[in-house]
Amino acid sequence: MQWNILVAVASGLLLAAAFPDVGWWPFAFVSLAGLWWALRDVGAWGGLLLGWLYGVAFFAPHVWWAYVATEITPWAALSVAEGLAWGLLGVIWAHVRRSGMLGEGLLAGPVAFGLLWAGVEQLRSIMPFEGFPWGRLAFAMADSPIAGLAWVGGVPFLGFAVATAGAFLGLAFERGVQRRPVQAAAAPALALVIVFSGALVPLDSRATDGELSVAVIQGNVPDRGLDSFSQAREVLRNHAAESSVAVSDAQAQGRAIDLMIWPENAADVDPRVDDQAYQLVTTAAQEADAPLLLGTVDYTPVNGRYNTSLLWSPEGVVLDTYSKQRPVPFAEYIPMRTFARHFSPDVDRVSVDMLAGTEPAVMQVAIDSQERAVTLATVICFEVAVDDIVREAVALGGELLVVQTNNATFGHTAESTQQLQMTRIKAIETGRYAIQDSTVGVSAIVAPDGRVLQETELFTAAHMLADVGLRTDLTPAVRFGGWIAWGVLIGTGVLAVSAVGRRLRERYEW
Repeated sequence: MQWNILVAVASGLLLAAAFPDVGWWPFAFVSLAGLWWALRDVGAWGGLLLGWLYGVAFFAPHVWWAYVATEITPWAALSVAEGLAWGLLGVIWAHVRRSGMLGEGLLAGPVAFGLLWAGVEQLRSIMPFEGFPWGRLAFAMADSPIAGLAWVGGVPFLGFAVATAGAFLGLAFERGVQRRPVQAAAAPALALVIVFSGALVPLDSRATDGELSVAVIQGNVPDRGLDSFSQAREVLRNHAAESSVAVSDAQAQGRAIDLMIWPENAADVDPRVDDQAYQLVTTAAQEADAPLLLGTVDYTPVNGRYNTSLLWSPEGVVLDTYSKQRPVPFAEYIPMRTFARHFSPDVDRVSVDMLAGTEPAVMQVAIDSQERAVTLATVICFEVAVDDIVREAVALGGELLVVQTNNATFGHTAESTQQLQMTRIKAIETGRYAIQDSTVGVSAIVAPDGRVLQETELFTAAHMLADVGLRTDLTPAVRFGGWIAWGVLIGTGVLAVSAVGRRLRERYEW
């Protein structure tokens, strides 16, 4: 067991290195092979322990930004709690292997392992508190050949494929130790087939429905951690000033702007109720002679607040709005506040809980150059990791994916680059050009094949001018992604129940 523990922990650390900022995606497959090997002959309790250690070893460095933004207790609690998802994987896998239902063949084991991995990831993405889908396996794959499978079946299907390929590598080592050379040689070959199958997916980056000339503004924020937005007017002025620079650059290039974009929290002083904010926002839209999409906070509800995007006209009129549907628990609202306060007094920094919006993440904006209204898919920050919100926005006509975000509280950590990987995978999954606009970076423009076309640095005032393609065709992942997500959940449940039932029948000779 001691060696198994070492292998599980080392494998979890390797998975963390597969994500930004290290970003060595092949490590993910080696990590999964290590987990397969560590779990090869353990019972349910051993599977729980080894899976949990693997999960904590991965998650603690992966969400180090939570420590930077808050303190050790919330970071540790998040890592320990999320690690239990992999503990559950270990328990189910131990029952499946010991049930004998997989046989000694080449395919059943890795496919079952991949299904369980995808199912457990899906489960932790929806519960508790509506889940925490950060750090899913697919999000490490943006630079890999297998990433194209996101177009086929979305994040759950891509995660299944990666986990299956990693399991084949683990099986190859296992069969090699058992001196079964045929399977030992065939298993890694099958892993390579899976990895490079994504390169066969025809990712189309053409602008099928016209182009939109955008100005993406990163105004920058003082690097003060949780106090980054203590000077909301300073942040607003920064974005207004960088907008003026962007407009001057556009004029020098002879470029007309169709849409200007500001990030989440760029105007935390709501311009609908504050005269100074109204003037700054309206002036920015007038200088660009274009609608301005901006993030603000709506304090009008008596029982909370909304994280809201506004579509603002040069005439100072609100054209459309969207309020974030999935606030982040323990960050934007505090469940069980009295209990949570025992672990960290920082919960009271969130003095007014954020409410969940109820409308889809789509906005309509009339674009003169297109002589029509363009539909934007406008998700906010964390929501880029939430499959159903992005999928719904595109299915309802979103022609361009816009991710407005605020990464200021996380300093110079990998939080922003991890989020950019999510945006890249979502661009592939939806077949859309995607724009990630952050207060402090990393902001980027991404093609539908996941390529980063432009990118900014952290904690700098910057802007990007680009013509981005508009697209309306729906990928298989958008059409069938919901069914696939439910399929992996149900499949995992059926596999777990079947394995436990089989073991009980054998034990009690039913």
